[in-house]
Amino acid sequence: MLDRHKRTHDLAQEVGGRAWVVDVADEAAMGICAAQIEAELGPPDVLVNSAGIIQVPQPPQHLSMQTWDEVVRIDQRGTYVACVAFGTGMVARRSGSIVNIASVAGMRSMPLHAYSPAKAAVISMTQCLAAEWGPAQVRVNAVAPGYTRTPALQAAIDKGERDPSALEQSSAMGRLVEAEEIARAVAFLASDEASAITGVCLPVDCGWLVAGSWQGYGGLRK
Repeated sequence: MLDRHKRTHDLAQEVGGRAWVVDVADEAAMGICAAQIEAELGPPDVLVNSAGIIQVPQPPQHLSMQTWDEVVRIDQRGTYVACVAFGTGMVARRSGSIVNIASVAGMRSMPLHAYSPAKAAVISMTQCLAAEWGPAQVRVNAVAPGYTRTPALQAAIDKGERDPSALEQSSAMGRLVEAEEIARAVAFLASDEASAITGVCLPVDCGWLVAGSWQGYGGLRK
């Protein structure tokens, strides 16, 4: 497990795992970390890129470039840096699976002028790397969560920044996605059960993507 936050480091130890604290956007640090992991634990078979930060919905004129730069640095650059750091060894071994955490925000227009474009870039780089590394039998896929009850979203709800009922009503199934449901999708794409799947972006969104276009017809039927 890689993370720069102590909470995740402690969680890894609680479940009997190992944790390396690293800034995912730091190319040199990530390269060193990948080498250390391979030396201590052996060549990695799977990489899951889930490091990311969110932003408060804002109009562009109120969104600081400092916030924009940080979101893009972690969500977009960090994903790419990690893919290269670990994917290079996978290509040499001609085996491996990478799963990037994208978002439905990268598939639709939203008032998230840093986060949405960064996640769209994650989907694009997933497709590019899948084609680039496919001949080496390295698979690269993405999962696009919908509104998921993560600690970050729950904190925004608790602060009154997000309305959970509005989020639930915007999906076909009328509920939020649970983190465990994202984990199961990631585990599937990373496993041999998905051995012929590469370059896909799998939405796990309780039907958020399919429900929005119904608003012009009065919304979903109850």
